[in-house]
Amino acid sequence: MPRLILSLLALLLAIGPFLTSLWASSPNVVLVMADDQGIGDMGYMGHPNLLTPHFDEASRAGVRFDSFYAAAPVCSPTRASVLTGRNPNRMGVFKWGYPMRPQELTIAEILKDHGYQTGHFGKWHLGSVRSDSLAHPGINGFDHWVSAPNFYDNDPILSHQGKAVKHEGESSMLAAELAMEWIGSIRDDSKPFLAVVWFGSPHAPHRASPEDEQLYADQPKALRHFFGEISGMDRAFGRIRNGLKRLGLRNNTVLWYCSDNGALPKVGSTYGYRGHKASVYEGGLRVPAFLEWPTRFPQSVAVSTRCSTNDILPTVLEMAGLSDFAPEHLDGVSLMPWIGRQAVKRHMGFWDRPEKGILTPSAVWMKALLEAQRNGNPLQADTPSLHANQLPSPPYMRDSFPGHSAWLDGDFKLHRIESATSDIRWELYDLGKDPAERMDLWNKRKNLEEVHHMQQDMRSWLASVVASLNGEDYTP
Repeated sequence: MPRLILSLLALLLAIGPFLTSLWASSPNVVLVMADDQGIGDMGYMGHPNLLTPHFDEASRAGVRFDSFYAAAPVCSPTRASVLTGRNPNRMGVFKWGYPMRPQELTIAEILKDHGYQTGHFGKWHLGSVRSDSLAHPGINGFDHWVSAPNFYDNDPILSHQGKAVKHEGESSMLAAELAMEWIGSIRDDSKPFLAVVWFGSPHAPHRASPEDEQLYADQPKALRHFFGEISGMDRAFGRIRNGLKRLGLRNNTVLWYCSDNGALPKVGSTYGYRGHKASVYEGGLRVPAFLEWPTRFPQSVAVSTRCSTNDILPTVLEMAGLSDFAPEHLDGVSLMPWIGRQAVKRHMGFWDRPEKGILTPSAVWMKALLEAQRNGNPLQADTPSLHANQLPSPPYMRDSFPGHSAWLDGDFKLHRIESATSDIRWELYDLGKDPAERMDLWNKRKNLEEVHHMQQDMRSWLASVVASLNGEDYTP
């Protein structure tokens, strides 16, 4: 036995420097996401009023995605896609407020299993952030988390690993400061880290800080606060970007920014695309996106290939040399082979089922949790999150795909709209010639065989999503 122990110690001493070297070369990853920022809600996109100097500089310095899609037209589903690389309907995150199944393998779990330290800061919206939840960030691979169950405003109450704590400050800057405080505390641990920073802005109601509102004093009150919240996010993003530089971490840190769905109606900018948030048309799905990784991409690069939030997980795993550990049945792919190259024809599916969202009043819930902690009183169970691991019974039908789905085949986008009476309507657009989806080609389609293939591919994809939804991916 002593000889075995000595052999094990010798082995650990031998591989220790190798592991340290491996961790040192692995990039840190910071994923930042807005809540309801449209593709046109950026200064670098030519917005006539918005001031976003930090976003603009990052978009010019790194990799800018010019055709980037949210996996869904509303918040919670897209967030599930970022963490899993899979369409959110595969795990039952149909609309806002649905918890994510703990059976899913997340980017945080994979990186954590390979030496990364992991933290989540800000909006969660994939389940309760109470300690009894089966869907809080800790269940999904995050070592450290300071999170809200939904969007949160200034001076929020946030959950510190299940404990409600009152904070003061502008909401986006607060998330950035919490993230940088954590990063600063672990930077000497010789391990890479994943920090997921999800802002609660510019989700309505819009309440900009006085500093940010003043930037738009010449605008109507509603726009002063909406624009001000975006400038607040810009300042917070600058805090992260500059903070990484001060800590000497920026060169080997992947800093990736995007939004969770398309623009808000009335105040947001879709850049002329059809539809808004909650729509499967381009305006509901197209979002701003860019990343910086100076070690790998020291110069500006524009990517015209159509990409989505499903691609974040497989791309980050390739960056970290961990592609072999990706979950099965991914809907995303690594974007690394396409950065700096000509546009590639891709197939991508979207599916907005007709289920209603689940009310998630963050401020109300967190206030109740804080008061219950102070008084020592138990809270009523959060039913959806307590049963997040349950599979549908009976299972969903494999030959019915209600709601609005769409299938991208290169520049062509096929819409399938199934009503409550199972009537199906089709629409077809050539996004290369008609990016605003104004000219429906369904009745004018020329190549019927090609469209038939698109329908077949779309149906196969929808059926595979239903199989995942029924839990078939989880069976050994």
